[in-house]
Amino acid sequence: MHRYIVTRLLLAIPTLAGAALLVFILMRLVPGDVCVIRLGAGGAHVDASALKLCRDQLGLDNPVIVQFLDFLRSYVTFDFGKSMWSGNPVTQEIASRLPVSLEVAIMATVIAILLAIPLGTISALRENTVLDHIVRVVAIAGIATPSFWLGIVFILGLLIVFKWLPPMVYTPFWVSPTQNLAQLIWPALAVGYRYSAVATRMTRSAMLEVLREDYIRTARAKGLWEKLILSRHALKNAMLPVLTVIALEFAFLIGGLVVTEQVFNLNGLGMLFVEAVGHRDYTLTQALVMLVAFVFIFVNFLVDLAYAWLDPRIRFR
Repeated sequence: MHRYIVTRLLLAIPTLAGAALLVFILMRLVPGDVCVIRLGAGGAHVDASALKLCRDQLGLDNPVIVQFLDFLRSYVTFDFGKSMWSGNPVTQEIASRLPVSLEVAIMATVIAILLAIPLGTISALRENTVLDHIVRVVAIAGIATPSFWLGIVFILGLLIVFKWLPPMVYTPFWVSPTQNLAQLIWPALAVGYRYSAVATRMTRSAMLEVLREDYIRTARAKGLWEKLILSRHALKNAMLPVLTVIALEFAFLIGGLVVTEQVFNLNGLGMLFVEAVGHRDYTLTQALVMLVAFVFIFVNFLVDLAYAWLDPRIRFR
């Protein structure tokens, strides 16, 4: 088991290095830079000397290889530098937005799990019945419905029916739990519905496959309780692909809710991503991409550990 964990941790190093190289190259391929955008704001004439001075101060005139080595050195030393646009430390910029995205992602994940696993299991057990068809229609509708559109429907519904709008100014949970939940429960529901639809489909497919296995028929032939067969044998083995879907969706939610955050006026990492790319803020964009890459790697590492716990054959190999 220890060898299994060490191997997974070592695999994270080339993955992070590849992500760093890719984001560095792609950002340099985008036309313009932060100095051109800053000095040319409002269509103003860009003075060549001022442009050169700005680039010198930000290190943009250094050779590309030097910039890349400085970029790697900043992550080895955990000194992520300052935002090229605002001048604030990158850690401060991210720390001010991360709680919003993280809380929405956690709430949406909890909602998705509470909906997906029971519905997917019931749908598999009642295959081709009316209940199964209803669950499948609900799941397909969730996959086809954009979360930002559903968020708009929530806002309009609350306004028309209850004459009430969710708070549009973020309040930390420790300041006012009521205000915090009143604002974030709606984007979490909008995102969690689509999230649960994907997980429901996966749970149903995995359960149907497992229920047709020989060991399930053998357990039933031995006279084991149906609840015991489902909980100990069927559901546990069906959770492997479901865990993968849940983990990948959670990692995506950390920085992928750009439009949903705009609908609910949330200043999360998605909005910060858009601002950083729009300003050609290399330092901040690279830090955000590396953060999301780290979240993906860390979540996948936890999923690998869960695989080894759920399926002993993995850790024994």
